[in-house]
Amino acid sequence: MSIEVDGISKYYDKQKALDEVSFSVKKGEIVGFLGPNGAGKSTLMKILTTYIDASEGTAIVNGFDVSLDKKNVQRSVGYLPEHNPLYLEMYVKEYLAFNAGIYKVSKSRIQDIIELTGLTPEAHKTIGQLSKGYRQRVGLANALLHDPSVLILDEPTTGLDPNQLIDIRHLIKTIGSDKTVFLSTHIMQEVEAICDRVIIINKGQIVADKKLQELRDDKEQTIIVEFDYRIEDAFLLKLPNAKSVKNVHEFVYEITFSTSEDMRSHVFDFAHDNELKILQLNQKNASLESLFHELTS
Repeated sequence: MSIEVDGISKYYDKQKALDEVSFSVKKGEIVGFLGPNGAGKSTLMKILTTYIDASEGTAIVNGFDVSLDKKNVQRSVGYLPEHNPLYLEMYVKEYLAFNAGIYKVSKSRIQDIIELTGLTPEAHKTIGQLSKGYRQRVGLANALLHDPSVLILDEPTTGLDPNQLIDIRHLIKTIGSDKTVFLSTHIMQEVEAICDRVIIINKGQIVADKKLQELRDDKEQTIIVEFDYRIEDAFLLKLPNAKSVKNVHEFVYEITFSTSEDMRSHVFDFAHDNELKILQLNQKNASLESLFHELTS
């Protein structure tokens, strides 16, 4: 495992920011760490990168205990914090050379990283002259300088415009082809665009841990239909693959089917055959967004 978290809790005075959080991340996974603001995402990332200590529990990154072996954790992790700390008066190459010296890596690595992160057109400028999108690229370049096997990114796309979002998403996917990426965000579309798996945290506790493919391949669906008068549930249960029926309001029904096939045409045919009028017909599929709202509202 690249990351193993076991019973991590964190207190700020009497406030409990993390409450016995446990999960693991396999080598090569891109995992989205999703939650509302204040849920504990940044706190956990700071613990995993040794910036702060946990109050309770253990965390292992690349085989190193974050409390007992901090230097080795830092050597094997690349970290882009939420507020990207940059020296705005320094030139891009100058800044990366400065950090290469800290990491004790060859200066020849700098040009490779500039090319990988798409910084070549802006490499001659000071960081203060760059757009926010390119500043994020500089932060990613710095996190990758020492070729870490685990990359931890805290809200890497916050404040970017749509074109910058696409570029940074593509860059993270490219990086994730040979590294473990643990990505914090509160934007569900980021997880769906980049990640293999999602972990949802709410009020300091893990409330969901799912593969994205599980959500895409959900074998159940719910159809919301409104007829022009009331129907007995037993009749609707005769529909193919019908699992349950709920009369939610007057003539409005939620019909759950145990299939991924779109069943709206079957409901339409049922109404036609029984001389019913359909006033509304919608599909209500399980998705990351609905799961998120269900667990964090």
